[in-house]
Formats: sequence, C-alpha cells, structure tokens
Amino acid sequence: METNQYLEVFIDESKEHLQSINDQLLHLEKNPQDLSIVNEIFRSAHTLKGMSATMGYQDLSNLTHKMENVLDAVRNEKVTVDEGILDVVFDSVDDLEAMVIDISKGGSGERNVERVVELLKNIENGSGGSAVASVAVAPQQDETIPTLSIDEYTKAALEQSSELGKNNYQIEVALREDCLLKAARVYMVFEILEQAGDVIKSSPSVEALENEEFETTFHVLLVTEDAAEDIESKIKKVSEIENVYVTVYQISEETKDESKPSQKEMAAQEKPTAQKEEKDGKQVGNKTIRINIDRLDALMNLFEELVIDRGRLEQISDDLKHIELRETVERMTRISGDLQSIILNMRMVPVEQVFNRFPRMVRQLSKDLNKKIDLSVVGAETELDRTVIDEIGDPLVHLIRNAIDHGIEGPGEREAKGKSATGKLELKAYHSGNHVFIEISDDGGGIARDKVVRKAVSNHVVTEEQAATMTDSQVYDLIMESGFSTADTISDVSGRGVGLDVVKSTIESLGGNISVDSVPDEGSVFSIQLPLTLSIISVMLVEVQKEKYAVPLSSIIETAIVKKEEIMHAHNKKVIDFRGKVVPLLFLKDVLDVPEELEEEDYYSVVIVRKGEKMAALVVNSFIGQQEVVLKSLGDYLSGAFAISGATILGDGQVALILDSNALIK
Repeated sequence: METNQYLEVFIDESKEHLQSINDQLLHLEKNPQDLSIVNEIFRSAHTLKGMSATMGYQDLSNLTHKMENVLDAVRNEKVTVDEGILDVVFDSVDDLEAMVIDISKGGSGERNVERVVELLKNIENGSGGSAVASVAVAPQQDETIPTLSIDEYTKAALEQSSELGKNNYQIEVALREDCLLKAARVYMVFEILEQAGDVIKSSPSVEALENEEFETTFHVLLVTEDAAEDIESKIKKVSEIENVYVTVYQISEETKDESKPSQKEMAAQEKPTAQKEEKDGKQVGNKTIRINIDRLDALMNLFEELVIDRGRLEQISDDLKHIELRETVERMTRISGDLQSIILNMRMVPVEQVFNRFPRMVRQLSKDLNKKIDLSVVGAETELDRTVIDEIGDPLVHLIRNAIDHGIEGPGEREAKGKSATGKLELKAYHSGNHVFIEISDDGGGIARDKVVRKAVSNHVVTEEQAATMTDSQVYDLIMESGFSTADTISDVSGRGVGLDVVKSTIESLGGNISVDSVPDEGSVFSIQLPLTLSIISVMLVEVQKEKYAVPLSSIIETAIVKKEEIMHAHNKKVIDFRGKVVPLLFLKDVLDVPEELEEEDYYSVVIVRKGEKMAALVVNSFIGQQEVVLKSLGDYLSGAFAISGATILGDGQVALILDSNALIK
C-alpha cells in the first residue's frame, strides 16, 4: 500500500487523538475513580497505535503500546491512578506529540524514549504482570450475514478446499462510522487474512475497497486452516473496527448470477446507510470533508484578484454610465459578495484549536510554582480567520504564564487574604461586531499601581510629573512597554522584561489592540480585540494632496470638517475639541512627507481614529469613500515603512497605501 497519500490524514488524526488523550487525562486527574475516562483514553491510544503500525512508524506504535499496557492495568483495577502515574503518562504523550511533529516536518518519527519506557514498565510490573490491550467487541453470533454470490469456478475451488479439510469462511467486517483512514484499515485486515489463508473474493472488489468506494461494511470469502475464533480475534486487534462476524460459508447447489445481487446482498449494502441520520424523510450522511489549507489559501488569493477586478468594473461602469453594464456589474457585486462570505467562513477556525493546549500547560505551571489553579474556558467555539489563529497562540501563552506567575498568589498568601487557596483563571472568547474579543482574567493580587510607577520612573519610561497625572488604566498599560518587568526575582516562567511587549506588538500587527484592567487584591483582566479576518478589509479612502491612502474602518470613530478658527494649541501642538475631549491633529502630508501641490482651504477634513482610550484626528485633503479592499503585504524590503501596514490595488489600477492608525497614534 502506498502510505504517502494517507500521510496528511494520519498526521491530522494523530494530533486529534493526542489532544483527546491530553484532555481526558486532565479529567481523570480530577476523577481518578472514573474508569469510563480510562476507556476513552485507551480507545484513542489503541487507534493511534494501529494507525502508526500501518504507516510504518514503529517507534510511535511501540511507545503507544507501552502506554496502552499501563492504561489497561488501570482499567482492570490492577493499578490505582495517582499523580506519579499521570505524570509518566503525560510525559509519554509529550514524546508522542514530538514524534508526530517530527513526522509532519518530513522526519521518521524516531525518538529516544528509553527513560519514559522504563517508567511505564515499572508501573506495569508493579501492577502484577503485563497487561494485554484489546478493545474488541464481542461478536453477536446470532447475526445473519448475507451470503456472497460466486461463479461456477469459485464454487469448484471451495468444494475442493472442503475435501482437503480446510475451512471456507465468509467474514463481515464493519468499520466505525467516524473512521477516516478506511483504506488503511482494509489493508491491515487483508494482511491478516492473507497470512491466514487465501482470499477468494471480496465485496466490494479490492479496487473499490482501496479507493474507499464503500460505506463502512465489506465482506470477504476466505479459505484457511485456522479456526474462526482465531481469525476473529486477529481482525479485532485492528483499530477502528466496530464488529467482525465470521461464519462458515455454505455452498449452495445453484450458482448465483453476479450481475444480479440477491435481496440479502442488497440488504447488506443498505445496512451501513441505515445507520445514517434521517432528515425530512431523506437519509443524509456526514457532510464534512478535510481540505488542505494550501488549497484554501490559493482560493483566497484568486478571490482577492476577483475583488480587485470587481472594483475596476464598478469604476468603468460609473464612468460609462451604461445601463446594462451597470446592472450586470451590480449583480456580479452581489454574487461575489456572497462568494466572499462563503470563502471567509471556510477559513474560519474555532479558537478551541488554540485554547485546547492551555489546560495541560496550566497544570504543569501550577506544579512548577506550587500554586493551585482552576482554569475555566468559555466560548471555545468562537471562530477566527486561520491567519489570526496561527499568530495568536504565542501571545496567549505569555499572558497565561504572566497571570499564573505574577497575578495569582500562592495558597498560603491567598488564605491569609481570606481567599480560596485555589486561584481562578478564566479564558474567554466572544464575538462583538466585526471583532473577536479574547479575555484572560484571574482573581489574583492585581497590579500594584505604586510598584509599576516606581519601576517606570526608574527605567525612565515616564517622569514623576507624568506619572502623577496618569490614570490607573494608563499606568497598567506601562507594563507592556519594552523591557519593563515588575518581577522581584527572575524565574524560568517570567520576569526577564520580555513577553508583554512582544504580546502587544504581535496583536497590533494583526490589526488588534490589548487593554488591561485591574483591581488590587481582586484580580486583573487582559482584553484582546482582534479583527475577524486580515485578507479583505473595509477602509475609508482619503486623498492627501494627490496621493490616495486607505484608513481601516475598524479604527475610525467618524469623519468631520473642522474650521481653522476652531483649532487650539496645547503643549505646542494643534488640537481640537471633539465631544468634550482634547484630540491632537496629525497632518498626514507632514507625517508621510507628501509633496505639497494643493492650496490650503479655510477648513480641515479630518478622520478621527482611536486606539484604546487614545484618539487622533488625521488631517486629509478630501474623502473619497468607503470600499472593500484586498490587503497586500509590502514584502521584506518595505516592511519597516512607518505607519504603513500594507497596500491595495484600486479599481483604476492605482496603488493605495493602507495606514496603520495604531502607529500614528503612538
């Protein structure tokens, strides 16, 4: 069997099983007497072992088998679950994850696991002997298996084998409904059968089975000297097998016509389908498929080109004022808008893919720091664009480590304050408008304002005069400045002055922002605001002299016209009064060094943008209008351009630079 075609599915499925094992182990730690959890872990491990053996990754299969033996001893109540055993099993899972990652990078999955194997053997031997793993389902011998049809030649061969004292068996194998690597399972079954005897016939055909052109059940006619029980037990050791039925094949007097299936055969073919859900009187199956992310990226790139051409067509239609052309363009705009919505939804991924790594991390950190932490996750089903998901993992790791190390106190200190010895950490995600918010909150000691101010003044981040006039929120924002740390001692977890500044810059590079709120002795909340997608964004097109720029709508509060006599001065800067707040003016022609060609008017056109609590009024020459544009990277050569986050191609073929309002407000 050619295994390369199954490699991607194997990697994806292995990661899912390992994540499931991690999650279930955490549940088991809280409920060590619940053997149903052990059975779930065992099932995932057994499947992973079978897949690994099929794909030829023997190290992966062997380690899983050793871990499986320990789990089997636990579920047979020969070994009692305790923290030491769980630590060893967790270490085993870490090694398995490292092997799968190595395979995904083109490696062989080999790894030195002598230490963890020795620990697993010690646990197993302490249980009173080696446990043999098996999750075979007991056969229901009273089931009636439809008889396979055979031709005259096959009938003669079976009669001859009977005369020689061999057994003619008809075998029905039913795979689990959620089995993905069906062809791999079939291959493993046929390997067992070919070692036991001669395969005379299969239904569907071998070619159809290899191409996965069947539901979940297939039948095989086997001539062998082995007993039915031996064949049955060997097949059941293959993972993802739901049931196996082995019966003696009865040779009928009349030869069946293979072109016309019997009623029993038709019933057998319909049997798997009958297990599907029924909806509106019609049978429906699983409508989910796996798609390589590279294909989605290619689809998105093509659609981005379509958006650019759509803008071009809209402009040509407006210029020509041709009625039929305008109607066609309007229809194309509606259809492409629907298509855009579908494509963006296809790229949406639940934040659960990022969140599910944290329970295990919190467990390890709480042990390292001798703290008791209760982690709760809310809104894991909230969806974000894949490009955002890829980038948000590391910032969240920093924030969680920071909350556990700096925020939540030790058990003794908490009890002295009248709190529960176990600290609470909540990870929450939710939608709001065109943004997703992720909040990391804890019930720890909060942020000490005085301590932050002293550190900021000593590091020359702010002066004492500035610190005296700062609000609590502004002071808390200082902890995300570069090189800033309030840790009294440097630890492996945090305290080196790196982390939160990286978090801030990463989130801002994604077009989001982060804010901090804290109450002393009650806790802190870090709130991250992120855009739903990064590829196609809504912008306000503006003109600065004769150059066009795009300002993302997500950062705009409103646009306004300001008369020159309304301009005020504060700290040698021009400002305006916007709804009772003093907002500084930023002249884009000066910031971006645009050559002056137009005469100044008696008024200013301004775009008021916001970043957190800070605002600025961007002075432009004119507003062009709102438009959806494709965000294109400037590449490495121009990546350092100040206040420019990318570029887009407009309908008339011009290139407009997209402004980074966060950088301008700084």
